[in-house]
Amino acid sequence: MSKWDDPLTSVLRGENLKTPPLWFMRQAGRYLPEYRAVRAKHQSFVEFCLHPEDAADVTLQPIRRFDMDAAILFADILLIPHALGQGVRFVTGEGPLLEPVVTDELLRRLDPTRVGEILAPVCETVERVREALPREKALIGFAGAPWTVATYMINGQGSKDPAATRRLVYSDPEMIDQLMAMLVDATSDYLIAQAKAGANALKLFDSWAGGLPEDLFRRLCLAPSIEIAKRVRAAADVPILYFPKGAGPLYSLAARADAFNGLAIDHALPVGWAREALGAAKALQGGLDPLLVVQGGPAMEHAAKTLLETFEDRPYIFNCGHGFVPETPPEHVAELVRIVRSH
Repeated sequence: MSKWDDPLTSVLRGENLKTPPLWFMRQAGRYLPEYRAVRAKHQSFVEFCLHPEDAADVTLQPIRRFDMDAAILFADILLIPHALGQGVRFVTGEGPLLEPVVTDELLRRLDPTRVGEILAPVCETVERVREALPREKALIGFAGAPWTVATYMINGQGSKDPAATRRLVYSDPEMIDQLMAMLVDATSDYLIAQAKAGANALKLFDSWAGGLPEDLFRRLCLAPSIEIAKRVRAAADVPILYFPKGAGPLYSLAARADAFNGLAIDHALPVGWAREALGAAKALQGGLDPLLVVQGGPAMEHAAKTLLETFEDRPYIFNCGHGFVPETPPEHVAELVRIVRSH
């Protein structure tokens, strides 16, 4: 039996469990028919995220179906731009589209004082889910890291190579610093509120951390995320995961940061390197290519067992290196859970 109430929190506190806890990014999503039924009730995705009853329902759906060790709050990293006053809409087939913030004038239009009120329904969702979950199941709250959210806000959409954001860093560093400071404040308050509402662990998604020079990674990804983690830790005793997706060898810089209890690794990071280079003091999570769950069968099983064997003697949380895609067969997810639990 773990020292803490749930296996995930135990691992993030440094315990090495024989059977690692498991959960999956986007485990509540379009691959589940029950999710699609609830989503169809809402005209906009933002409205859906801010509807506590339905957001709590879909948060719990994968727990009911697959018995994962943790639920992750159903929300979106772009709720903070929405709460600040930037237009955010989700278009089928295109993903999120935002009114770009590229001038000081537009930056001044954003209103940090409204964030708590606009995002209060998210905290109600946390309360509802925590009340419904057994104690041995963790609830993970989350937010986007400032660099990733700023990238969306400036580009107006996601970008594998956020060149426009990097150009702005060089051409108007003062404006970038103002935006990042605003996002650090808003994100810290948001995560503290989630923790106080009942989240057992928190995760910072830095989805666009890849492709940055080391100095910009330190300044724009690592420093703001560490500051958020420090503020959260000062207000609430919850472990914190950081996910600098695509950072490659720069993951080692995040591994040295005391502010994080664990690092989520993407599926492009060599697991042998991660095992050796990221040290044993911090929990690691993830590493499985989510497309293997679409494929299923022997390839998925082999990759899952390789991860379990690679990290069997250190604190580890089983997960993919990114979220489930919509075409993931639910029966493959059930089989993956069986493989991990029977290892």
